[in-house]
Amino acid sequence: MTPRLKAWWPVAAGILAAGGQEPIGLWPLPVAGFALLFLAFLRAPTPRAAALQGWRFGVGYFGAALSWIMEPFLVDLARHGWMAPFALLFMATGLALFWGAALLAAKWAAPGGRAAPSALAFAGALTLLEALRGVLFTGFPWALIGHGLIDSPALPLAALGGPHVLSLTLLLPAAAFGAALAHRTLWPAATGLAVLALMAFIAPRFGAPSLPPGPEAPVVRLVQPNATQREKWDPEKSRIFFDRQLEYSGALPAPDLVVWPETAVPYLLDSNPTLPGYLSGAANGVPMAVGVQHSDPRNRYYNSLAVIGAEGTVLDVYDKHHLVPFGEYLPLSQLMDRLGVGLLAAQFGTGYTPGAGPRVLEIPGLGKALPLICYEAVFPRDIRNAAERPEVLLQITNDGWFGNFSGPYQHLAQARLRAAEQGLPMIRVANTGVSALIAADGTVLDNLPLNTAGYLDVTLPPPSPATLYARFGDIPALLLAFAALFLAACGRLTRRTLPSHKAIDHTGGQS
Repeated sequence: MTPRLKAWWPVAAGILAAGGQEPIGLWPLPVAGFALLFLAFLRAPTPRAAALQGWRFGVGYFGAALSWIMEPFLVDLARHGWMAPFALLFMATGLALFWGAALLAAKWAAPGGRAAPSALAFAGALTLLEALRGVLFTGFPWALIGHGLIDSPALPLAALGGPHVLSLTLLLPAAAFGAALAHRTLWPAATGLAVLALMAFIAPRFGAPSLPPGPEAPVVRLVQPNATQREKWDPEKSRIFFDRQLEYSGALPAPDLVVWPETAVPYLLDSNPTLPGYLSGAANGVPMAVGVQHSDPRNRYYNSLAVIGAEGTVLDVYDKHHLVPFGEYLPLSQLMDRLGVGLLAAQFGTGYTPGAGPRVLEIPGLGKALPLICYEAVFPRDIRNAAERPEVLLQITNDGWFGNFSGPYQHLAQARLRAAEQGLPMIRVANTGVSALIAADGTVLDNLPLNTAGYLDVTLPPPSPATLYARFGDIPALLLAFAALFLAACGRLTRRTLPSHKAIDHTGGQS
């Protein structure tokens, strides 16, 4: 192997690890990929060398897992197309810095190359830095390490500690396999296999149970118009999509609630006072939850979910509070204007104004629901920040921005993870798909496929009791990760604090 190839093979290992993300979703691939990263970590002679290998691995991983990030820039090719490759380049190289920092810290904590402390440092540091990137600069917890286990038997463990428990569950056996490669011995691999077997056996015992719907369970209609992003706001096409949703909403037999996706209504709610009654009439008086935009007297615009009652009145409005940077608002807006960077998703030059925060709504025909508009379903902490526990999660989204390959399926996978974490069923309604009913254990019970127009009537299953994650969030997982890193560093700290043992003779001189 040439020196250059030897230096850059972690990029290929990162691409391999990204195979755990949707739409491939093969969880053994990230186990293999991170095993190779641990091999590179053990062979790195210094913390700086380990950091460089971690960064290279991250570039491959995030470049493959987040390739969908170019899709929003290709919707309006003339205005934004030039930014697409730069968006992926900056995202991949920037997020990879977190993994470089993690391996730098891990190598400092466990410099000797011994398998056990190195594995603890490796898993603990990576998990802690993953948690950091989920909150820093508003956070971007997409394509987390633990997401590679959503399609595995380990998913029920999310009820204990969310995505970061899944990260630890993946990294520790991966490190065992990497140690077997490094030391050319089988016992670490046997340990890794034992951990995986134990995971598959005990994980279902900790997850939220998936209960069948009761006799009085509500029937909810998921309306999917399949409005492609290039056509969604076209004046002629938007009316076609709007009429399509009206037709689906009025189909018989009537459900208990009709749900439309994010920004499904092409008119401002506050500028069209007859709109709620018109929608209600088309739905035969069935209550509705619809994605809509509205403004306030100060000319601030909001991306919202409106609840419309049987009499055609607006009962409540929830405003999206966790907005997408560069899509719905511009960070450093004056600088971005000078660079010619505009908003991708918002229909108004100033972008959207964030709402007050997560809020549980009482929705007729459904009960206590926590609305999540698109991007908000990526952040488990936002769900826990609601003042009360809901009975169901209600996500409306427009995944038409994400293309047709990976983005929509990764977003759906994260919705499954939110349900499994909280022990709550989720109703997910997407403009172009995938709309789905998700059980409290994260199982997709029914769905409308991607790029399909239609509607689906689903019977809502009940919630499970509050999970450990619903009560304590990321704290248990982060304590485990910190403990792993601390235990790995104990040997180094002990060596630094031991006194010098110089022999002293009885005459007072030193020998």
